[in-house]
Amino acid sequence: MNSDEPAVSLSTGPVSFDDVVRVARHGAPVHLDDAALAALAASRAVVEELAAAPVPVYGISTGFGALATRHIPTDLRAQLQRSLVRSHAAGSGPEVEREVVRALMLLRLSTLATGHTGIRPATAQLLAGLLSHGITPVVREYGSLGCSGDLAPLSHCALALIGEGEVRDATGTLMSAADALAAAGLTPVELGAKEGLALINGTDGMLGMLVLAIEDLRLLLRTADISAAMSVEGQLGTDRVFAPELQAIRPHPGQALSAANLVAILAGSGVIASHQTADCTRVQDAYSLRCSPQVQGAARDTVEYAAQVAGRELASAVDNPVVVPAGDGQDARVESNGNFHGAPVAYVLDFLAIVAADVASISERRTDRFLDKSRSNGLPPFLAHDPGVDSGMMIAQYTQAAIVSELKRLAAPASVDSIPSSAMQEDHVSMGWSAARKLRRSVDGLTRVVAIEVLTAARALDQRAPLQPSEATAAVVRLLREAGIEGPGPDRHLSPEIETAVELVRSGAVLHAVHEVIGDLR
Repeated sequence: MNSDEPAVSLSTGPVSFDDVVRVARHGAPVHLDDAALAALAASRAVVEELAAAPVPVYGISTGFGALATRHIPTDLRAQLQRSLVRSHAAGSGPEVEREVVRALMLLRLSTLATGHTGIRPATAQLLAGLLSHGITPVVREYGSLGCSGDLAPLSHCALALIGEGEVRDATGTLMSAADALAAAGLTPVELGAKEGLALINGTDGMLGMLVLAIEDLRLLLRTADISAAMSVEGQLGTDRVFAPELQAIRPHPGQALSAANLVAILAGSGVIASHQTADCTRVQDAYSLRCSPQVQGAARDTVEYAAQVAGRELASAVDNPVVVPAGDGQDARVESNGNFHGAPVAYVLDFLAIVAADVASISERRTDRFLDKSRSNGLPPFLAHDPGVDSGMMIAQYTQAAIVSELKRLAAPASVDSIPSSAMQEDHVSMGWSAARKLRRSVDGLTRVVAIEVLTAARALDQRAPLQPSEATAAVVRLLREAGIEGPGPDRHLSPEIETAVELVRSGAVLHAVHEVIGDLR
């Protein structure tokens, strides 16, 4: 638990992107409000009534999946729930990141709080207790097909609620769930009818990773506008192609925003002013410079479409079966459905992997132009101090190229794949979890590619002296130098400087440096 982070209060409505980030990344505690507790109690009463009835009801008094035809007697139903969770906690591979597991747990709790799952209030409160005490179940990389939701990852979390399996406490120490619960003063639950299904039948893992990726990409795309502006400036490009009237005749909103950012960043540049004269013979810049807003703007629009999908999913109650409240002359009831299928989320996860690959691709092309003396407009080969003796930024671009090649492979969609399971009952699946896992690698790769462009462009701007860059790009160069990244000079160990630049991009420090000078980018 992070005592400095205000608690996130869950009600019957959706959580926000900010709620997800605060709980997943900043350790915010969680609690259920009175409306959520009332909704939980009301839906539980419906489940209890159906559990006592002689007529079998799927998920309450039957088996699951391909075994749904068996009616389970009352004295075996607690065992049924334990068996469900134990058998479905079948993941394999490395541990999934803490922030992903916390996002997954929060989003499952948010669905529970809607009152459509029939879980007991005490069980939901225990899940909130795990989040608030920083107890993170160990979830493995492989196991989810994205339908019925993220069964295996969620089952590892449900296992902790019954005091079984492994977890990490707030300090990151690996221990048994039983010991972690006891240390936090929490008591494991014995799951009642339907509770096992309610805890594991959702798209929460893939959705959590989607929300986190959108937050990261929103920052990265504005940072890519900064790196693009630095490249345009450092390569003696023109900012005239970013004029608003040129964007207005092709009115894609993301393109207009990206172009406006480039204009704002380059305002007052002495470098650009130096070649806006009558004797300049250059007609137009290469596509990687001139078309930056078209590519990065399209990426923005794709991210915002993904955010719309994520918003709808955050407002959803994903479970099977679900409790449908009384209305339209019908009593409250439990109905089977297919809302657990991850296709809507899986598709946009794949769209974003394509976006990450293409933005990285154009960033790498801009970087490469700095290093070729035939295209760099007067800069030394590879920006080297003494070309031939020094290699300058030559191999930094190799690193970019290797990452871009990997991102192209990661852009191959996971959601076009499907593999049947559960004796052909679950014969079409979304692979949304896999799409989300590879997107996390894509976002990391894009971060690194943009950081290397920033690093390279900063070196080039220093080599344009005495010409003065714009205030905004100068602020980025100054940030790098203050972080210990030296300016041009004889070759030195580059990897630490690249990693420093990566962290400055990832943390938002590069973006903040520009914001401090010219205000917020759009």
